[in-house]
This record gives sequence, structure tokens and C-alpha cells, in this order.
Amino acid sequence: MENKKTDFSEWYNEIIDIAGLSDKRYLIKGMNVWLPYGLKIMQSIDSLLRDYSEDGGINEVSFPVLISREQLEVEFEHVKGFENEIYWVTRGGTTPLDIDLALRPTSEAAMYTMFPLWIRSHTDLPFRIFQIVSVYRYETKHTRSFIRVREIHFYEAHTAHKDFEDAELQMENYLKIMDKLSEDLCISFSMDIRPEWDKFPGAMYSVAFDTPMPGSRSLQIGTIHEYGENFARNYGIRYLDDEGNMKFVSQTTFGLSERLLAAVIGIHGDDKGLILPYKLAPVQVIIVPIQGDEYDKILEYSTKIQDILKSIGVRCRIDERDYTPGYKYNDWEMKGVPLRIEIGRREVEDNTVTISMRTRKKKIKISLDELNNIYSYLRDVNQDIKKHASEFYNDNRVFIDNIENINEEKMVTAYWCGNKECSDRIEALSEKTALGIVRNDNEAGPCIVCGKPGKVSAFSRTY
Repeated sequence: MENKKTDFSEWYNEIIDIAGLSDKRYLIKGMNVWLPYGLKIMQSIDSLLRDYSEDGGINEVSFPVLISREQLEVEFEHVKGFENEIYWVTRGGTTPLDIDLALRPTSEAAMYTMFPLWIRSHTDLPFRIFQIVSVYRYETKHTRSFIRVREIHFYEAHTAHKDFEDAELQMENYLKIMDKLSEDLCISFSMDIRPEWDKFPGAMYSVAFDTPMPGSRSLQIGTIHEYGENFARNYGIRYLDDEGNMKFVSQTTFGLSERLLAAVIGIHGDDKGLILPYKLAPVQVIIVPIQGDEYDKILEYSTKIQDILKSIGVRCRIDERDYTPGYKYNDWEMKGVPLRIEIGRREVEDNTVTISMRTRKKKIKISLDELNNIYSYLRDVNQDIKKHASEFYNDNRVFIDNIENINEEKMVTAYWCGNKECSDRIEALSEKTALGIVRNDNEAGPCIVCGKPGKVSAFSRTY
């Protein structure tokens, strides 16, 4: 396997192939096949998102994939932002369609034509829904698995509220969901308020979640958007308030994609392969019986261990393949399995198990009675992953107070006035784009380009 630090791009592509996450050899560029192991990891992320969304009162729906041109063109600024990325369906069989249909690039236009049918009164608010679907964008840049693709595995939440203040509370609730999810994924991120020219088309403002990645670039892993009444006015989404007045709703959205998986792969993995937080791992504990004398008893004991682990909700498996123990150890380490249990004749005789953690070299021997505490070892693995990820995040962000240092091979923060002319100057010197003003950082100072008053802002080369 490629050395991660020497050539991250090759390492990334190789681990996706050998771990069986995705196959990019499908005949349409940027539309990849989800393989079983990769799909199970993504479904675990989806499951966490479903739980946190529903706990926050956001209910799951599923909308059709096709959107009419008429629906899209209701909000001009929105469709203009996507016009070069839309896939159009213009025929049904051999018959030209009366109206062009688009494969959804996102779902505002689909959902907001239905909202006026569902929202009539203040008693219908707040209204909160989400879906996890494929969206389609004609990506013309270099495609990369899970990072830049044409069919995107996408979580999108859409909400409507009685006023801007209530919508802003929802934005805060999105951040709580993101905090919980990032804890499970063991990922640190920066919250950056996107510049006016880079916010979501039709939004009042957008906040992006950016994280440094190997290869001296950052990755946008999610966004939240405050729409205010912008979409409501175009789609006629109004409600009768408690005083009998018709008012427009205020709206928000929250978007996440398979880039979450890309971040997990890139930030946590090492030269042995993947390292998976235990809530994401398709196999949380792999049991490896060591062939030798009385192998039948070893298998029987391994099955007993598997039954105990399954009874407490642990995803586990016995590896009975006809390979050497060393091959099996390397294979499951490459797949990022958090814990390995080794069972030989001695473990059977002593009523013990030997545990090896993906994040540590030292093995641990425990009694069979202690197996119910296996989650403590899984949590230890997560703590190791978090510690490494936090160190990586801090090591790959740097504050600069002089434009001469803009070419640091890291995500840079600096004082910036917010003007595009200054961000263009930074990009011309370094290829770093303005990610935006760092949210909740109130420090101020002179812009590193023009010297005018500025706020702490993030800049990076991006994927």
C-alpha cells in the first residue's frame, strides 16, 4: 500500500479499492458503484443521522427524483446557481416531452411546490422534513470517489418556521446534530460563513463545515443555510398567524453527503488501511480462531464468544477462512475493524480472550466474564481516534498575520475584510480560496491584503 504521507491521493484511491468500498469502473464517469463494505459504513452514518434528525423533530420523507423546468425556474437565483450542473430528461422513450424534466441537483424546487399544500396555519409550524437520496450534478472537474462525484449520496433537511428568529433557532439545532455526528465520526471541523459570492444560491447566508485533509487541502463536509423568506415568496409558502394575518414562512436547510465518509477515510486511516470509529464499523469485533490442536473446541469457544457479543448488540464475525492468522490480522486491520479477538488453545483452557485494538500495539487478555465490558474497549479505540484527529486538525491549521506566509501548506486563518478583491489576491498568490469568516470568532484586526478592518477568516486549497 502507498505511504499516506508521501502520496495521499494514491493512498486514498488504493484503500478504497482494496477495502472494497466503491468501484469507479462503472461506464459513466463520476457515477460509482457502492460495494457492500462501503455501503454498510455509509448506512451506519445514515442511521445516526436518522436518529439525531428524528430526535430533533425532523421527519423522513422521500420525494421523486424528477423536477420540471417550470418548478426549477420559479426561483431564478437558485436555478442560475445550478444551470451548468443539471441533467435534463427531454424524451420519454422516443417521444419528446412537453416539458423538460431535471434529475434533482437538490430538492428545494421539488419540495417547495408541495409546502403550500401542507402549510396553511401557524399550527402547522414549525414544519421539518429530511430525506436521504441520490442527487445528480454534472461535475466537470476531476472526479474522486466520495469527494467529487456526479451521483451524490445526500442528506437534506428542509424546515419552515413562523419567523426569522425561530428559523435561527433551527440553525442552532442543526449545529447540535452536527456536533453529535462529528463526535461519532471523531472528526473536528471549522464553521465558516461563506462569502456572498459562494453562498448557496437563494440563501441569505450559508455556514459550511470545513475540515483539513491530508494533501494540504480542506474538505467541505456539510452546510447549513438560512433562507429567510426568499424561497417562500417565490413559491407562495404562507400561513395564517394567530391574529388572522397571512405571512410568509422563514426557511432553513441542512446538507450532508458521502464526503463524511471521505473525511473518515482520509483523516483516520494509516499505512495499514482504514481506522473506523466503532459506530461506523460493519464489523466491530472480528474473532480469529487460531488453527491447531483441538480446533473444533476452539471454534466452539469462538461461537460462544460471538453469541455473547451479539447478545449485547455488538456487530461481530468469526473468520474461519483458510488463511494464516497473520494474513487475517492484516486483512481486518486494513478494513479498519476496531477490535480483534484471538482464540487459541490457551484461551480455551484458561476461559479467556486476547484482544487487540486497531489503534494500539499492546494486546490485552481478559476473562470470559469480562466480555460484557467490550464496549469500554470500543470507546477506548474511539478516544484514540479522536486524539489523533484533534492533533491532525490543530497541526494543519495555522494563523498568519502577514500575506507573505499565505503559502503555508495548511488551512490558513487570517484577518480579512471580506472583499472579493482581497480574496482574489490571496487566491492568485496561493491557490487558496476564501472559505469565509470563522463563525463565533469575534477577534478583529487589519486585513492581511488591504489593511482595512477584518475578521478571522479561513483560506484553503479545496477538494
